[in-house]
Amino acid sequence: MHLSIQSLSVISAAVKGLRMCFLLRIPSKAYYFISFIVFLIFLWTFYRYSQDIIRNSASTMCFDDMELTMEKQTNVVEAKHRSNKVSWSIENLSIPNGLIYPQPSTQKGRTDVNCVTNWNVPLVWEGTFDPIVIDAIYKKTNPRVGVMIFAVGKYTGFLKGFLETGEKHFLTDFRVTYYIFTDNEKEVPAIALGKGRKITVLPVPSAKRWQEVVFGRMKWATITIDKQIRNEADYLFLMDVDSLFHNRIGAESFSRLSAVLHRGYYKNTERANFPYERHPESRAYIPVGEGDYYYTAAVLGGYLEDIYNLVRYCYEQSEEDSKNKIEAVWQEESHLNKYLLYNKPTKVLSPEYLWSDYDAVPADIKVVRISQLKKNYAEVRPNGGH
Repeated sequence: MHLSIQSLSVISAAVKGLRMCFLLRIPSKAYYFISFIVFLIFLWTFYRYSQDIIRNSASTMCFDDMELTMEKQTNVVEAKHRSNKVSWSIENLSIPNGLIYPQPSTQKGRTDVNCVTNWNVPLVWEGTFDPIVIDAIYKKTNPRVGVMIFAVGKYTGFLKGFLETGEKHFLTDFRVTYYIFTDNEKEVPAIALGKGRKITVLPVPSAKRWQEVVFGRMKWATITIDKQIRNEADYLFLMDVDSLFHNRIGAESFSRLSAVLHRGYYKNTERANFPYERHPESRAYIPVGEGDYYYTAAVLGGYLEDIYNLVRYCYEQSEEDSKNKIEAVWQEESHLNKYLLYNKPTKVLSPEYLWSDYDAVPADIKVVRISQLKKNYAEVRPNGGH
């Protein structure tokens, strides 16, 4: 550290004055007085010098701390990025050269339904996409698709129809693994599967109540993704087994997190009348006045890590409710709707992607892709449907 030019000039002037007094033989009293003044100048200069050192040291420490803070912030951002990283994702919208498809229009399209959400993601209906283009884009990425289905108790009787129709209509020409969670492996039927498609059977305990099966889906999905599926799949669906595929389901259903509108509440139902959990004591509670849509828990899909985050959330929140002897009004579906309210899906699928044989098909549903079967709940559910 160096003295400032101003301080050096003052000291130099004082020394010159003291030397002149000595050469001119100025009386001792005057000499002592001038010497005292020079001493004071030295003290003042030393004070200024020490202040400069303190300021410069503080500045250096501040700069070092700032660099350390910036380094920590950078590491936090990188760590966050790594924690959200997925093994597979759509990187670009490239298609093969020479692919032939109808020219898209800016003037024609669906006008009877809304095709975009208020957070600006697609709301998918028949007529809002070209299956040739969308499938070509995703086939190039060659994702490993997993479908988690639960067939516990008498629900194993629905497996044959689900698998056979799935092979006809569900992501044909894609790699697909059906993960069948069941308490009776012997009841899993032998089905002819297409190229790159297979069945993996995963044992789970039997249930005394159908609500246990419903909650168990999120529990066993969470555990199995952690232990096994994470290494085997890039994209996951969770589907109800008591359903049949009737028409094509392709890559238009893919997104980071895709949710399906419940057929019973998608048209004119006010959000205050959605069957959300309304008891504040439950972790699934949604206040009146909040909500976007009401989603079904019977079909959902997304990148593996995003589905994992969702099912783990539903499982953990259900466990917290259980500790307090609370059961949400629609079990895991209530927790799913709470999650999707605050973690918006990146694509919303219309009720085409899950209709019901109990209901007539309205004009805005141009095609039924999956439909839940009619059944005698008292017969197929372990506690008689109660």
